[in-house]
Amino acid sequence: MQDIQNVPIDIQTSRLLDWLVDRRHCPLKWQSKVLHIREKINQALQDMPEHDEIRSLLAGTYINYFHCMRIVEILKGTEAATKNLFGRYSSQRMKDWQEILSLYQADHTYLAECGSLLVRNVSYEIPALKKQMSRCQQLGVECERRAEECLHGAAEQREQYHSSCKRYGIKGENIRKELQYLVRDIPSLLRQVGSDTAALLSAIRLYQACVGFVCESSPEQALPLLRHVQDRGDTTVYEWRVGEVPEKVERPELEEAELPQSAGEGEIDWGNVGEQNLMPDGSETDLEIPGAEDIAWGATADTEMEGADAIVWDAEEGSPAEIIVVEAGNAVPVGVARGADALTVLENPETRNLFVDELMELEVFLSQWLLGLDADTDIVTVTQFQSAPSILHAQTRQKVEAMLSVVQDLIGRLTDVRVRHLFLILASPRYVDRVTDLLRQRLSQAELLERKSEAWVERGKAALEEGECLEPKLVLIQERSKELQGQIETDLSRRYNNRPVKLMGTGL
Repeated sequence: MQDIQNVPIDIQTSRLLDWLVDRRHCPLKWQSKVLHIREKINQALQDMPEHDEIRSLLAGTYINYFHCMRIVEILKGTEAATKNLFGRYSSQRMKDWQEILSLYQADHTYLAECGSLLVRNVSYEIPALKKQMSRCQQLGVECERRAEECLHGAAEQREQYHSSCKRYGIKGENIRKELQYLVRDIPSLLRQVGSDTAALLSAIRLYQACVGFVCESSPEQALPLLRHVQDRGDTTVYEWRVGEVPEKVERPELEEAELPQSAGEGEIDWGNVGEQNLMPDGSETDLEIPGAEDIAWGATADTEMEGADAIVWDAEEGSPAEIIVVEAGNAVPVGVARGADALTVLENPETRNLFVDELMELEVFLSQWLLGLDADTDIVTVTQFQSAPSILHAQTRQKVEAMLSVVQDLIGRLTDVRVRHLFLILASPRYVDRVTDLLRQRLSQAELLERKSEAWVERGKAALEEGECLEPKLVLIQERSKELQGQIETDLSRRYNNRPVKLMGTGL
């Protein structure tokens, strides 16, 4: 018997309530009694004395039978003045709590409720708090990662923004204005290209000589526009078309409100010409220059002109005849360059494209000539070129490479990415709008990502703070649960002659 007395009674915590009911320590329908007791407790709590220990007992966890016992012990001291000669208390406060203890002790209802509280804490409350704290910790780490990703994305957007601004040649402080002011560099660039084209004389002569010898055609038909610019520079389209310098150049009126269509005096105004010849992908199409479709002979000044264009021969007796070209109802005297004709050869998209085509044609010729110089020539080739002009025999590799370098430099300056953007800006104000919107969108995206990063940081801080607030609550529930476990074990031990009782699986 003595050995059995020392053997502990092990009870699985999750089966505690079933164990108590099976051994008839508690009734099966104990919950209905507990509801009545809880109503009594809620009423009694409305009238409590100011006491630090009572305040501590009522804070943080669900009040149970053992708390009520401690409250009665405290009230014995605070309500001592209400005790009569028979040991009874006249204080209603004491009577209420003594009644609560009596209800708890009836049928050992308190034991079932305490077991239920312990099971709930161990199986639900404590795991839920731990899980919530872990989730807060994970959320804090995730928010930190998201915030870093947003900052990285914002940095990439800003880097792309500055890279694009650098490619366009602007600072990015006032995008639209800076893009519009870029066109001021175009006139000097085109003038310099026209001036440097003079260095192509030897390359053009070599190409003409080769064409005349091999194709037996007129050398004058080769590279006409390139020869014109090499000889006269970047002249007006009128001079290239007509062959004479215009007596007067009437460029379209400039509007200072729109820089792409307005440049200073002596600068470029592309008007609608470039816009009509721009495709959505930025390529240029052929420019349609209206010609004289109808001719009116002997028309007077009051004659009503029909058709888009016409030529009016109008001369008074004794005065020299003056030829007047009528375009779309406007009389244009001979010798006056207007509209597209007033632009220079390199300003006009059509002639500029033709100029670049001829440069590329010359580049291919010189590249092939270099390959011919490096290749081994056979007897047939030597025989064929015995009668060739001397200029074809006098070329060395160094001379051809120098010619090719000049041609490639001119092509690069006209087809450079930044220069193409400038031509598009000049050609269409809508292109400026598209570029401005694109750059602003990147800045807006960077700012949005930065705001998102700040939001993720705040959310992470809130999650970590929530986890920190849950920690004291978890510690309190663990302490109260461990205390309740000990009280239940002690109570059950007294019922079995102080035999040790152990509640298993609490994890406390």
